[in-house]
Amino acid sequence: MKPSELQTLCEAGANFYDRGYAFGSTGNLSARIDRNVWITPTGCSLKGLTPGSLACVDLQGARLNANAPSKEYPFHLAIYERRKDAKAIVHLHSTYSVALSCLDSLNPEEPLPAITPYYFMRVAPLAVLPYFRPGSAELGSAVGQAAEAHDCLLLRNHGLIALGTSVNEAVDRAEELEETARLYFLVRNEPTRRLSPEQIEDLRKAFPKKR
Repeated sequence: MKPSELQTLCEAGANFYDRGYAFGSTGNLSARIDRNVWITPTGCSLKGLTPGSLACVDLQGARLNANAPSKEYPFHLAIYERRKDAKAIVHLHSTYSVALSCLDSLNPEEPLPAITPYYFMRVAPLAVLPYFRPGSAELGSAVGQAAEAHDCLLLRNHGLIALGTSVNEAVDRAEELEETARLYFLVRNEPTRRLSPEQIEDLRKAFPKKR
């Protein structure tokens, strides 16, 4: 990953904010460059970020500049430790994903129905994690473990996490998850055509997950 990814990360944050995917000081993004992790600072909006405003920590969490990292940095580091291919992480409290995470009826085995191929191409399988206090060591441990087999995670009563081999890939996955959650709420009370098991298997063969 090149340092220019930091500018891409800042632009992604502004784009999320402008489109209502993030609000106030919610959400956090990070990028790993070599053995350093650049992460959005604590208590700051995703709008107006610059590479100079990002916090920098090493893979053990030691601060490398004057900017304090997001309190969620433990789960970012846990993902980077478990997934050597991960170069960027997006965490959002976007409306439809959070609404999905709060449903008492949510089935962790199938949190979203098979309604579009893009969900399977970019998101599935989606891990559902129980509630942990934001910023806690327990959350970091659970996220790191789940990330070993998943590119996207849904945190109960909290939000989404998406990771990728680049900032753009992590952003694409986060947006696809939020859009699928939105579609689910639009059609959940209507008769809905789902992809068949054969169509899903065809997608898995055509677009295998790379690790």
